[in-house]
Amino acid sequence: MARQHPDVPQAIVDRLRLICLDLPEAYEERAWTGVRWLVAGKNFAHVVWIDGGFPPAYARAAGTRGPACVLTFRIAHPTAESPRFSRSPYFSPPWFANIVGLRLDDATDWPEVSEHLIQSYRALAPKKLGTLLGDG
Repeated sequence: MARQHPDVPQAIVDRLRLICLDLPEAYEERAWTGVRWLVAGKNFAHVVWIDGGFPPAYARAAGTRGPACVLTFRIAHPTAESPRFSRSPYFSPPWFANIVGLRLDDATDWPEVSEHLIQSYRALAPKKLGTLLGDG
């Protein structure tokens, strides 16, 4: 029997939804696990719940068997190499050179999450959509 993918707590999905769906032409979809937000078919944010070491790729990348909630997003490559993103609550998934992971918990700085998601959107959105956000 296939393993059930754990659901991300609705309060976290709702909070991320408010940020992500406020961006031009961004949309949400259920991912193979968790929820993701896209622009022009490109995933700029993905939230996943880790429990009992599942899903294994996320558990390994985040260094936890869970329970834990993690968010991945894109960032400018030189910034992703910053020591800041190699220290908790951040982690470096191996999937793309410009992907960063962030463990979400009671200490999460939500204004900072919002900034990360806007920058992730800018990194992947067509230029005409990114300019709708103004300078930043």
